[in-house]
Amino acid sequence: MFSGQGAQKPGMGESLFRVPEVKAVLDCASDVLGYDVAALMTSAPAEKLNDTRYAQPATCALSVGIASALQARGVQPQAVLGFSLGQVSALAVSGMLTYEETFSFVAERARLMAQAAAERPGVMSALLKADGESVEQLCEECAQGQVLVPANFNCPGQIVISGELAAVERAEAAWEAAGKRYARLATSGAFHSPLMQSAADELDAYLAEVDFKQPSVPLICNTDAQPLSAETARRHLVDHLTHPVRFEQSVQSLVDQGAAVFAEVGFGGVLSNLVKRIDRKAARPCTQDAASFDAFVSEYAEDKE
Repeated sequence: MFSGQGAQKPGMGESLFRVPEVKAVLDCASDVLGYDVAALMTSAPAEKLNDTRYAQPATCALSVGIASALQARGVQPQAVLGFSLGQVSALAVSGMLTYEETFSFVAERARLMAQAAAERPGVMSALLKADGESVEQLCEECAQGQVLVPANFNCPGQIVISGELAAVERAEAAWEAAGKRYARLATSGAFHSPLMQSAADELDAYLAEVDFKQPSVPLICNTDAQPLSAETARRHLVDHLTHPVRFEQSVQSLVDQGAAVFAEVGFGGVLSNLVKRIDRKAARPCTQDAASFDAFVSEYAEDKE
């Protein structure tokens, strides 16, 4: 599982930067992006690292680098899954895009999303003790002609809404009045909502020139919790910007197929915590630094002695 935007913080992954495969991927990303990605993660102020234009490429590069190092040591995934931005990282690890193509794509995606967020501002808020039906009804009642939609189906009891500020504020007030809690997210825009339509339109044109390969390992798509193919990649990746992230449904689909270990690769451990809410029986290691990396390789590498 590959981390999404929002988990980033200065110094993330620094203890892994000397791992040869991680260093090679970060160097590749730096060449494509035109700036030193490792230096960005270690030295840039939090304000810069939190900028969508930098947060997405940095998080993607770290996730792909760690995954590359794990694979080099005999840890082979049976499926890959990302959360929002993490789906871009999954494209590289599944073999659907080369590393160079992935970093070019994530840079363009981040640029377009930041641009759309500036043109049509919005916010996101996590509703607790939520279910799909009640959140759909809440959005219908509180939109009042503005954009307000369910954006992330994170886990049982946690759904994120996205939309224009006033509409989200109305929804938060109504949720609180019903005795339930919410948490406003520190995002720079109303992602996975119609407010991202301009970004989706431009991304569609960009992806028309991208040659997707068939995945060498199944990639479970955020938009429908089904395996992604080369033929459907463009449509789903465009829809991804304006449609909900169905993380809970994606994990549950893999659980139903017998998956028992959900390893988060990236930073923060957010996805591991969500999996705990979806299936308490599943193992959910998070590989984000040297200690967790070594422990994971020791436990799960197929060629270990």
